Amino acid sequence: MKTQILGASALALTTALSSAAWADPVAPDPAALDAASVEGVIVTGTRQTGVRAVDSPAPVQVIAEDALARTGQLDLRLALSNLVPSFTAQAFGGDAANLTLSARLRGLSANHTLVLINGKRRHGTANLAVLSGAYQGSAGADLNFIPTASIARIEVLTDGAAAQYGTDAIAGVINIILKDADHGGSASATGGAYYKNDGETYSLSANAGFAPAPGAYVNLTLENRFHDFSFSGNPDARVISTAAVTANPTWPSALPGYPYVNQIAGDARYQLTSGTVSAGWKASDALEVYAFGTYGVKKATAYENYRLPNRLPAVYPKGFSPLLGTLEKDGALTGGIKGEVLGGWRYDLSSTYGRDDHEVRVRNSANIQLYTDTGATPTQFHAGDFIFSQWTNNLDLSREFEVGWASPLTLALGLEQRNETYEIKAGDYASRYKSGSQSYPGFALTDAGEHDRDSWAAYADVAVSPVENLKLDFAVRHEKFSDFGSADIAKLTGRYDFTPAFAVRGTVSTGFRAPTLAELYYSATNVSPTTAFVQLAPGSAGAKLLGVDGLDPEKSTNLSLGIVTEPLPRLSVTLDAYQIEVEDRIVGSGALYGKISGTVVNAAITNAIAANGNVLDPSVGTTGINLFSNGLDTRTRGIEALASTWTDLGELGKIDWTLGVNVNQTKVTRIAAPPSGLGGSVLYDKAAIAFLEHASPRYKANLSAVYTQDRWTVNLVNTLYGKAWAYTNVNGTYFKDEIKSHLITDLELSYRVTDGLKLALGANNLFDVYPEELNAAGTAASIAAGNPGVAKYPSFSPFGINGGYYYARVTYDF
Repeated sequence: MKTQILGASALALTTALSSAAWADPVAPDPAALDAASVEGVIVTGTRQTGVRAVDSPAPVQVIAEDALARTGQLDLRLALSNLVPSFTAQAFGGDAANLTLSARLRGLSANHTLVLINGKRRHGTANLAVLSGAYQGSAGADLNFIPTASIARIEVLTDGAAAQYGTDAIAGVINIILKDADHGGSASATGGAYYKNDGETYSLSANAGFAPAPGAYVNLTLENRFHDFSFSGNPDARVISTAAVTANPTWPSALPGYPYVNQIAGDARYQLTSGTVSAGWKASDALEVYAFGTYGVKKATAYENYRLPNRLPAVYPKGFSPLLGTLEKDGALTGGIKGEVLGGWRYDLSSTYGRDDHEVRVRNSANIQLYTDTGATPTQFHAGDFIFSQWTNNLDLSREFEVGWASPLTLALGLEQRNETYEIKAGDYASRYKSGSQSYPGFALTDAGEHDRDSWAAYADVAVSPVENLKLDFAVRHEKFSDFGSADIAKLTGRYDFTPAFAVRGTVSTGFRAPTLAELYYSATNVSPTTAFVQLAPGSAGAKLLGVDGLDPEKSTNLSLGIVTEPLPRLSVTLDAYQIEVEDRIVGSGALYGKISGTVVNAAITNAIAANGNVLDPSVGTTGINLFSNGLDTRTRGIEALASTWTDLGELGKIDWTLGVNVNQTKVTRIAAPPSGLGGSVLYDKAAIAFLEHASPRYKANLSAVYTQDRWTVNLVNTLYGKAWAYTNVNGTYFKDEIKSHLITDLELSYRVTDGLKLALGANNLFDVYPEELNAAGTAASIAAGNPGVAKYPSFSPFGINGGYYYARVTYDF
């Protein structure tokens, strides 16, 4: 309660100051306005040149590099979550998902947001999130590999844009613009930890620009980052019960870390080294050659559930905690030429190749069936690899035509060709022998395979102003996939400025998303000490036995209507209402049980597992499957508002204020009849539906104040998260877990010691707020079923499960 009162007081203070700022107009500095106009020019959501964010027909939020730094977040996902009200970052994931956390716009899937680097499509991760939850099915671009020190700005388009940019751009587009300065740079060092003294974090980064020749630039960024394990869980119920201690009186003194022998409820450890390069040479007014790329290597490790000493006493007399590790190599390279030809046609010809490669290893583990059969087992395993690559080629043309209207007509034409490949490599023999390595069985031969697809697209875009103050933008796109046929989609955007201080804008668009190759072909076995669930590929023999035969593309319709206004001097406000309907949405199923506590409850499920060639641990009593299908439609409705102003305090400095609010709700509008082969089970149980409809905060509001005075800067951000809830499914019984509304306060103080040297101290979640604990009845039921009961907080908490985080940063600009 104390933290909530303190947080509420901080919000009230910020609001009061903000109200005072709006009530006392002061004429803005013209030089500052000029700078803002230049910095506000956008390249996202429009094919025209020179368009500012404030004048855009579509809602675009521009995030500057200084704003990213002030969040104190080293992970780009978390920094954006602090700044963009409709952007929510995954704070915790289960199993392999904890090694590649995701994020999403407007409450939709991460797969519905397109990420661009300098306007070019970014490849997705190969690490598909398969476990149930709000981020199930995520295989979007991993923003963790983009160092924040390399970013000049980020443009976030919160509007459907599939007709402009292609599949995936249903919820919006995140366009990351890399630095291209040919001189100067910066170096920065950051260190921090959670209040409970775990999750230690450090980062070293450097950025520098060079001019190797007249008209040329090279801009380089390097970053090395480390984040250690954290833990926010309960003791393992299996080792503290009276019966367990009575039967094993030496456990309290013999088991390492007792009673917290199970460390699964916390952050993974990772070491990430990444870099970017951006280069260009303007050969003439008609020709510019450019290239940019990123590359990173991440070693990540996550704890898996502790295995009791009676699991394999000959090898692990004190039990063992398997460790799931990945060695991930992620890189992308773009090269291109652009300029003007043939009397004013602007052209941009580019090619982009990206690849994400995960090598999966399991340490401190064993294959118990291999030991039983042969008397020996390795303790380390190569569980396999999953690899995703994407090669995209683009030709973009645009030109203005004088047609006698209020402004020239802009015509843009383009072609895109893309090839994608997804591959699973089988694990080593010991990792996949029978039931496989404990905690993470190696990919079986039936899981392994390489799959690819090609797609071609053509688009046309016309931007016009038929009369003064009216802007219209119409885009059409034809896209053809080698495995799904073709689709035709369109977008119409308009804006009318009634006065210089008031405008109305709106969009009608359709969209199309082909299933990711990972959704189509990922297959593996997910286990815990008491359960084993097989992730069936939708087109596999086991899925076909149940009546599921592959996936179909999603179709979407996006409507938005908003206003842009300046109701008071130096107060800018935008308000946009939106509706996004997705037909045949690709969603992961709930838990489809074959056995519960050793009893067969659905023979169809166990038959499907057998047909898929999976061998499960015979000591595990609860088994089942999960799979992706197009079994439902959804509708997301919401309102997003942004307001900004500033207060001139004279000699005392200046305060910049920003308020962002997003309120939305997703509803499942249709659930298809379950396939007859499921034997009475349903694909989407109440837990799966709740994750879609209620696991995201009902609303999110960011109120920030940036105070600057001479060499001091104080950044105060209050983020209010609305209520969210979901169900825990314990062997077919559901328990509701709820997170109430919470206010999270972030504070940073920085001082510029010299013109080049800046020091900063800060705290994220200043008042150490935690979400509500899991439903006690659900935890008790899970423990009664033989589970560890270690999870303490809901995994879908939008502000995490680790409490407050403090940090210090030193930056030197040169």
